[in-house]
Amino acid sequence: MSTSSVPRPESAAPSPSRPLRPPTLPWITRRGIPEGALRALALFAAVRLAGIILVIITNAVRGHPLVKSLAHSWDSRWYLHIAAQGYGHKIWITPQGAVQSDWAFFPLYPGLIRALTTVLPFTPGQAALLISWIAAGVAAYGVYAIGHHLYGRGVATALVALWAVMPHSVELTIAYTESLFAALAVWSLYCVLKGRWLWAGALAALAGLSRPSGFAVAGAVCIAAAYEVVRQRGRAPASVWAGAVLAPLGWLGYVLWVGSQTGDLLGGYFKVQSAWDSRFDFGVGSARFTKALLLHGGGAVYPAALVIVAAGVLLFALLCLERAPLALVVFAGILVLLVVGGSGSFSSKPRFLLPAFPLLIPMARALTRTWRVRPAHAVVVYAGLTVASLLFGAFVTVVAHSPL
Repeated sequence: MSTSSVPRPESAAPSPSRPLRPPTLPWITRRGIPEGALRALALFAAVRLAGIILVIITNAVRGHPLVKSLAHSWDSRWYLHIAAQGYGHKIWITPQGAVQSDWAFFPLYPGLIRALTTVLPFTPGQAALLISWIAAGVAAYGVYAIGHHLYGRGVATALVALWAVMPHSVELTIAYTESLFAALAVWSLYCVLKGRWLWAGALAALAGLSRPSGFAVAGAVCIAAAYEVVRQRGRAPASVWAGAVLAPLGWLGYVLWVGSQTGDLLGGYFKVQSAWDSRFDFGVGSARFTKALLLHGGGAVYPAALVIVAAGVLLFALLCLERAPLALVVFAGILVLLVVGGSGSFSSKPRFLLPAFPLLIPMARALTRTWRVRPAHAVVVYAGLTVASLLFGAFVTVVAHSPL
């Protein structure tokens, strides 16, 4: 897999003979905002603000508290409780007798909520939303930076625009970890593309503290680093090795901490996740769900989830044919593999694909080509995607009773 067939403005990796250098800020923060970024971010903000407003209106129509679905939906309540009380204070016993504990939730997001409420007069719910909204903007900026670096202004704009209207993109602006994880993952991958290995490893470690799927970032960094070592015949700079060592430490650290709390260092965390029916079963659960859905049907959320997951698999195949950079392919591939091969509620699976922005690269390139030849067609297509995304987002957060 090549790094990219598109000319780049700078070399993507340091010289083999360059000595270990101190970590410097990523290129994007030192060279200014790339051309067109502000317009793309304004579009992203407008679409997501419209989504928030529609959720508030839907709550009002249904007689719910106006922002209840934004700050207190499903897993949000667990994060807010951890932020307020710490770990080990909340469990839930399912009708099947499984004991679900708060150890299943990674610590970075509730830790940031607690830190913010300590220094500012915010409630935990307000702090959670503020963190999610800021992180969503940071992530969108990173998506644009990667798109601009690889393909130029047009594709970068289309990439951010499409990410804003993914079916479950409403969950970038509620009190969930998707936006925080996406922000850390995107910038870690950007640093890989720019050869900033220490930053890539550090951001990957933080991503590993935000979500169970955080090891996807570490996997992308480590495999890209291994490729760099092979490409340079073992003479890669020490920063490459250091970044690869740093990358998995966040995820591994939390998994081992949970294991120490349960008395089973290596297996305790996975037992905790099993109580939530969250484990890798090589697609057995997904196959059973698909069979049941085809035989007996289901509410609107579940067929939509199946279509979204199938589309994710197709887009991953197209991404590979695009000869995208290795780190992006590995990151997206691990997330798709977790969604297809993991158990758990199928209605939540599209949310797990939200950070997998590289899947949108083939669509972004196609939309850009359409815009250049037939701009009216591109506008109609994007308008349709936007309306569908906004309506579906309000439906799954306010109306549907399926887990997010």
